[in-house]
Amino acid sequence: MKYDFKDLKKNEEMPLIIIDFLNYLETIKGKSINTIDAYRIDLLMFFRFLKLYREEIEDIEFEDIKISDIDGEFIKKVKLSELYAFMSFLERYRNNSAYARARKVATLKSFFKFLQNKAKIIDENPTIELESPKINKRHPVYLNLDESLTLLNSLNKKSKNYSRDYCILTFFLNCGMRLSELCNIKLEKISGDTLTIIGKGNKERTVYLNESCIYALNQYLKDRDDIKCSDEDKEFLFLSNRGRRINKRTVEIMVKNATKDAGLRDQKYTPHKLRHTAATLMYKHGDVDIRALQSILGHESISTTQIYTHVDDDTLREAVKSNPLAKIKK
Repeated sequence: MKYDFKDLKKNEEMPLIIIDFLNYLETIKGKSINTIDAYRIDLLMFFRFLKLYREEIEDIEFEDIKISDIDGEFIKKVKLSELYAFMSFLERYRNNSAYARARKVATLKSFFKFLQNKAKIIDENPTIELESPKINKRHPVYLNLDESLTLLNSLNKKSKNYSRDYCILTFFLNCGMRLSELCNIKLEKISGDTLTIIGKGNKERTVYLNESCIYALNQYLKDRDDIKCSDEDKEFLFLSNRGRRINKRTVEIMVKNATKDAGLRDQKYTPHKLRHTAATLMYKHGDVDIRALQSILGHESISTTQIYTHVDDDTLREAVKSNPLAKIKK
């Protein structure tokens, strides 16, 4: 699937330099559509802020600020102080978390590096000294084994979408795939117990289906109805009630309702939390090597996978109890 740069330029009146950068991300760097869209949103916000910051624009909604006239001369004047002013704006007026601000720092660094090294528009890169906000490490939120079983058993078997939704939950909990990866599964990419999916950066990887996944898949394929589908939609595994490839929002709503029906109300469980669950269960109960887990999840960096190597309270409690001095009571 290609990114439609012409429509973007027409609808949002983006500067040509941003179009060039997004094009570079897709054709040279091989970034996914979701990643490119995130960069686009970040840059639109940054340049609208600059317009507001430099020109003191009044009586206009932020999203209506025009940036189509931004050119090389405008960009050459960007200073480090303006970048930090943008970070302050994000925190104070947009309520961006440290994670959201860190992503925008990464976007700006990548964009200005492109301007300096590839487009040759600037001689000095103002983002070199731009620091990313400090992010406190958080343990991933996940379901334990009993909660996972409760979730699978809570689906309404009388629902016309039961076999589809059960298969989706089973894939999430066993394979640890991303939401976008699940929605884009094609029938032709399934062969026996192997499934080929397209991950981040359009990178292809193989996912192996266990017994539960194969069972759930076969049950769903018996009920799968593609009579109303277009030839293009028929290619995809999971279909909506309208006979179209299932979209991410439909899956998110299904997961939200399923966890609610299962009585799992303490946390906001999303498809990504189910991905965390699969990874954690494999690591805790399957004795899976960290490198193998990295490959299963499709992580580019091992440091991303290491968040699943945390130890829980039960493990710490048992470790203390195993101390040879634990029972000395003199």
